[in-house]
Amino acid sequence: MNKIWLFGAAISMVLAFGSCKPKQSAYKAAYEQAKEKESTAPVEVVEQEEEVVEEVAPVSKPRTSTATTRAERINAAQGEDASRLKRYSVVIGSFKNKTNAYALKERMQNDGYNAVLGENEQGMLRVIVASFNDKADAADSRDAIKAKYAPNFQDAWLLERQY
Repeated sequence: MNKIWLFGAAISMVLAFGSCKPKQSAYKAAYEQAKEKESTAPVEVVEQEEEVVEEVAPVSKPRTSTATTRAERINAAQGEDASRLKRYSVVIGSFKNKTNAYALKERMQNDGYNAVLGENEQGMLRVIVASFNDKADAADSRDAIKAKYAPNFQDAWLLERQY
């Protein structure tokens, strides 16, 4: 009988000393120590000297972009201003349903964008928030919209208008 009690006590001791609490506290202590080091890291102050900068006429280098585009023949949807569609456009939505397309267009106009609806040959309505003659400008605008509205509009894409 004493052997059973002794065996039970030994198992209880193993379970008590083998719990996860010491590991958790060790992780917490290491985290706190790293956080403290980060906040007390010395900040290097560098004195700045004034420089005399001569103005040089900027040499404009043509910007290029490797962004992928989708080429389509697209026209302004009925009631839209066709002059706002340029060669490269940022598309944030494509719809067959006119109600959905107009709702997204209105939402973007309320956010300050000059949104326009374009319609391709298959009848898809493209919600265009910006349109440019330069591909690099269009790619920059697309990236800015993705960043501003993350996680929404991560599938925004560039449309190259075919005439």
